[in-house]
This record gives sequence, structure tokens and C-alpha cells, in this order.
Amino acid sequence: MNRSKLLFVDGIVNVLLGILLILFPLGIDHFLRLPYTSTYFYTTIFGAVLVGIGIALFIECKTPSAGLGLIGAIIINICGTAALLLSLFFYKPSIPIIGLIILIVIAIIVFLLAILELKQFYRRST
Repeated sequence: MNRSKLLFVDGIVNVLLGILLILFPLGIDHFLRLPYTSTYFYTTIFGAVLVGIGIALFIECKTPSAGLGLIGAIIINICGTAALLLSLFFYKPSIPIIGLIILIVIAIIVFLLAILELKQFYRRST
């Protein structure tokens, strides 16, 4: 199997697993016999990161580069940040306020990094 096909198959697997984790977090952790948790916070974030990696792999299979590349990093950062913020606001995990503040600051930093990477990408492509 050539590089492009392998990356495409890998991307499909990552996106499908990510979507399963996002849509059915409780069922997946039970099926996999993971430790019990009262929140979907971690499985949702991990699912979003897998989706981001999968999309980055789809892009990578169409390019001749030898690594993930800037656009792949941007996609992963945006998917991870979006999942983190959505999880914090919709699932409302029972964590101390300091933990909530730290996670929000992390999300903001990663999102700002994605914006800087996006600026660099467009500057380089023009």
C-alpha cells in the first residue's frame, strides 16, 4: 500500500473512532472496560483530537511533504480547543474553579497558537 492510501485509511480510522468517542462516550468506555467516570469530558476531548488528527492525515495524503505540516497542526489545535471549550461549557465537569480557569487559559493559548500558525501558513502560501 502506498503512502497516500495508507494515510487516507489511517485518517478514516481516526475520524471514525473520534466521532464514536464524541457521540457515544459512555458506551465506548464501558465497551472498552475503561475505569468508571461520571463525566464524558476526557473521552470527548480525546475524540475531537482524533478527528483533528484524521483530518490532518487526509490533507497530508494529498501533499508531497514528509511530515504533518503546518495546516495539520492548525486543524488539530482548533479541534482540540473547540472540544475543550465545548466540554467545559456543556458538560460542566465538577472541577475546582482554579482547574476550570487553567483549562480555559490553555484553550485560549492553543487557539492563539492556531491563529499564529494560520497567519504563517497564508504568508508562506502567497
